[in-house]
Amino acid sequence: MQEFDKSISFDGRDIRLSMGLLAPQAGGSVLIQSGETAVLVTATRSGGREGIDFLPLLVDYEERLYAAGRIPGGFLRREGRPPEKVTLTSRLIDRPLRPLFPQWLRDDIQIVATTLSMDEHVPPDVLAVTGASVAVLLAEIPFQGPMAAVRVGLVGDDFIINPTYKEVEEGDLDLVVAGTPAGIVMVEAGANQLPEQDVIEAIEFGYESIQDLIAAQHELLAEAGLKQVEAEPPPESSELLEFVQKHATEGVKKTLKHFEFSKPERDAALDTVKEEQVIAAIAELPEDDPVRLAAADSKALSSTFKKLTKQLMRAQIIEDGVRVDGRQLDEVRPVSCRVGVLPQRVHGSGLFQRGLTQVLSLVTLGTPGDAQELDDLHPDTQKRYLHHYNFPPYSVGETKPMRSPGRREIGHGALAERAIMPVLPSKDDFPYVLRVVSEVLSSNGSTSMGSVCGSTLALMDAGVPLSKPVSGTAMGLIKEGDEVRVLTDIQGIEDFLGDMDFKVAGTDTGITALQMDMKITGLPVEVIAQAIEQAKAGRLHILEKMLSAIDQPRAQLSPRAPRLLSIRIDPDLIGTVIGPGGKTIRSITEQTETKIDIEDDGKVTISALDADKAEQARRIVEGMTRKLSEGDVYVGKVTRIIPIGAFVEVLPSKEGMIHISQLADYRVGKVEDEVAVGDEVVVKVREIDSRGRINLTRLGIHPDEAADAHEAAMK
Repeated sequence: MQEFDKSISFDGRDIRLSMGLLAPQAGGSVLIQSGETAVLVTATRSGGREGIDFLPLLVDYEERLYAAGRIPGGFLRREGRPPEKVTLTSRLIDRPLRPLFPQWLRDDIQIVATTLSMDEHVPPDVLAVTGASVAVLLAEIPFQGPMAAVRVGLVGDDFIINPTYKEVEEGDLDLVVAGTPAGIVMVEAGANQLPEQDVIEAIEFGYESIQDLIAAQHELLAEAGLKQVEAEPPPESSELLEFVQKHATEGVKKTLKHFEFSKPERDAALDTVKEEQVIAAIAELPEDDPVRLAAADSKALSSTFKKLTKQLMRAQIIEDGVRVDGRQLDEVRPVSCRVGVLPQRVHGSGLFQRGLTQVLSLVTLGTPGDAQELDDLHPDTQKRYLHHYNFPPYSVGETKPMRSPGRREIGHGALAERAIMPVLPSKDDFPYVLRVVSEVLSSNGSTSMGSVCGSTLALMDAGVPLSKPVSGTAMGLIKEGDEVRVLTDIQGIEDFLGDMDFKVAGTDTGITALQMDMKITGLPVEVIAQAIEQAKAGRLHILEKMLSAIDQPRAQLSPRAPRLLSIRIDPDLIGTVIGPGGKTIRSITEQTETKIDIEDDGKVTISALDADKAEQARRIVEGMTRKLSEGDVYVGKVTRIIPIGAFVEVLPSKEGMIHISQLADYRVGKVEDEVAVGDEVVVKVREIDSRGRINLTRLGIHPDEAADAHEAAMK
């Protein structure tokens, strides 16, 4: 392709698209830039593989630390396992792209987005999403785009398009909206308990802004002399579908209206219909019958039966307003909540069950040194709240090897983390590092929102002072022509056969997190607004059930949780506490059986299982860093004696000397006549000389001063 550029003036910021310069052998490539952030996005397609019955789309987002002028740490000094933020950005690109490829497409498609340069103002993720659409169009892959994405922030009362990192941090909203000419296709948001109407307005504001980026992509295609590919789907044999409809429709309808069935019972009943009504009938056909020949491909038969089931389930909801378990469209499944289900060695636990979805969430309270160090391109260097989500195969009654967390597990954990973050206490008020692990024990829809609810229960059980409890629910959608039905609290079959998975989390005040994925090419804002408003009633219903199990955080932490004390010292004295090679701080921690974390600003956090031990360490650190003044009175211990005086430790690691002339108000012949090593004596700071040496005296101390010094020493 010939090299050319296109600039878009977009809400006061320029976005520049450069084509034809980089990655010439990729199917399509674009360098998308804003400010000093530049992302190379490529799209490549290769021929389909035999036997594939799904779209093999692979999306990889890559960060290189050279983009921020940094060299990777570690032994190898090169990028290794992708950080969590990289995985989440890969998902952010994948989710709005995937529904826009034709359902029949079976070619391998790979999108690779690589951040080549990044400044501290422009996040690269939304640029990568829009760049992916451009690359796919340039690669001439069948695609129902163009698609584009923007971030919406809220600072004060004003919405901002593509805010800087600082504006996101200082604002109350971090919303990513992706859309096509047909409507909104993806929403991802974290919010500081914003009212539903504010979030709806932000989504609408974002979608309106997207139109400029969509129009620019149309112009780009025209300037490049390219036409958007509209490939025809491969021909399908209608005989098999008609045969399955004829023999299985009544059986499937009856099964879907058997509302008492559990998920395993329904699945088993549908398998029986397939075996007895369809496969048995096919076996009686002549060997050269077109239906029998088509059904010889078991995947084709399964796909056809699934298509019929989807069609009938959706018709039941559209026409009768009844779901497969008999619920009304806005009804939540039965909810059960428990706390304290495990011994207190686990700092907090909560068990949340909604229908057949069951999540056990566990809380661990750690010290500031347990915070996660982040080594990626983004401004944050640490995380003090960690939410990890595990999805074992037994949760859906399956067997398969258990590996390290995949993209889905990382994504669901991040969503639950984002939902809880706005209600956590500040680091100054509650200096603990918090880790929540959500174990999915049974899954039948919306385990991520189950994790939000279970985590809230577990955090309250652990005594974490949340400002408000958070609940969440997943909304679904069935759209047939102009008929639209929004479903509250979708279960597995409604997610699998429906058109939308829209997760909404929040408090009774407002929304804290959103995540919407579509299986169709877009929805109008009005339908999304309906889903958000309908979700509120579901969330509040679930929240009421949660509060019946625990209505406020426990007053006391688990006895197994570490006790933390925080003090501040002069940053110039940090080295005094640490000592040469860490010798001093090691001595303190061994002596007091504590753990001490010191931050660059002088904040010292002391942790111990025994509160008295933590207090002992606090006194030592305060003593080492306290600045003495002339006239201060202390109770100290004699540590050594020399001919001209005695050395007294007035504070931990701080000694002064009493000259022999200051031991008594009469002439002293020998120091040993007045004091011995180990004696406790009341002394006053007489002088601190220019070299920092402390000179003490036992003279001129008022009885009240001595009494106060003894009282202070007892604390």
